[in-house]
Parts: sequence; structure tokens; C-alpha cells
Amino acid sequence: MPDLSTLYRNRFEEARQDEKNTMWRAICDAYMQDAIGHDKVVLDLASGYGEFSRNIEASKKIAIDLNPDAGSYLDPDVEFHNVAADTFTASTGEGVADVVFTSNFLEHLPNKTVCDAVLAEVLKVLRPGGRFVIMGPNIRYLASEYWDFYDHYLPLSHLSLEEGLQQSGFEIEKVIPRFLPYTTKSALPTHPFLIKAYLKMPIFWPLLGKQFLVTARKPAFER
Repeated sequence: MPDLSTLYRNRFEEARQDEKNTMWRAICDAYMQDAIGHDKVVLDLASGYGEFSRNIEASKKIAIDLNPDAGSYLDPDVEFHNVAADTFTASTGEGVADVVFTSNFLEHLPNKTVCDAVLAEVLKVLRPGGRFVIMGPNIRYLASEYWDFYDHYLPLSHLSLEEGLQQSGFEIEKVIPRFLPYTTKSALPTHPFLIKAYLKMPIFWPLLGKQFLVTARKPAFER
């Protein structure tokens, strides 16, 4: 595994953090807050520098990240666990979250065996009926760009992820094959007004979107 602290310090310029935070505020306001729900216990899986958790409203926020630097970027109201994603319930406990959110994370896992272990952990941490909201690069629409990052290992499309979730015990709730553009340096406008306008007009998503948004649910009752 690469040195996450060094890799992400080099990749994510300090000067752009305010810009990314502003973008995520617009994304949460225009779409994610309603998708996540209100007054929920939300777990941010692979929280990074906290752009999502900082801008989502929740009754409680939990963050998981293997990068030891991540905790210093989170707001004080976020419960941080510096643990691996395939074993994190040993630290958080089981059945404690209403929603688990992750963005641009699963592609960093080394293989599908580890991905299965992560999905199993998410299933354990969710309460019955809880939801897993996943955003990530869709290999179907960006194969030539996908490998431009040193720590990308696991290519997934919306279809392969859907199958993986189902075989892990999730029920699929919603699949958007093309949601946001690939990176913050891509075609997505960075002004909050334009981001909100884009998200309110799904007709444009198939033109610019290269990331999927998949929502799955933990069954309310054991089968």
C-alpha cells in the first residue's frame, strides 16, 4: 500500500481545499442532504479531509479513514476512527449507523476479496433498513482516465458494483450510472450556483457524468 499521508499531501493541494469544501457544500445542499436524509447517524467511510462530513447535517457523524492525517481536518463534532475499512466495526460497534456514505474509495481497494470484506463491515455497522450511498468513478465511461492515479486498483462499473452489493446481502434501491464528472478539475463548474443548477437538471448528467451514484439498503428483516 502507498504512503497515504505523502500521496494525498502531494495530490490535494492545500490551496484548493477551500474550493473543494465550497463545492461539497453545494453538492450536499443541492442533492446529497435529501439523498442521505435528515436527523440520521451518518458514517463517512474513507472520510479524507472531511468535505462531506463538514457539509452534511446529521444527528451524529462518524468518520473512518486509514490516513492518520485525516482526523486533524475533521470538525470537532465528528467521531473519528483511524482504522482500516475492512475491520472498522471492531472500533465503531455494530448497528450504530442509519447511513454509510463513501465517495471515490472502493477503487482504492486492492481486490474484490477486500471489497467484499468492506461491504460486510458496512452491512454490520448499519441498522436494519439502513442505507449505503456510494459514489465513484465508473470504469464503463472513463477507462482511459481511470489508471491516471497511482493508488487505483479495483475498476468497478455501476453494474459490477450492483452485483457485488447484492451478493453481499444488500438490496439495491437506486442506481445512477452517470452522476458527477470524474474529478474536481473536470467539466463540472466550480461556482456553487452552477453546481446546484447542474444537479437540479439530470438531463445534463449523461453528458458530463462519469461517476456512478448507487444506493443500497440493508434488509429491514433477516431472510
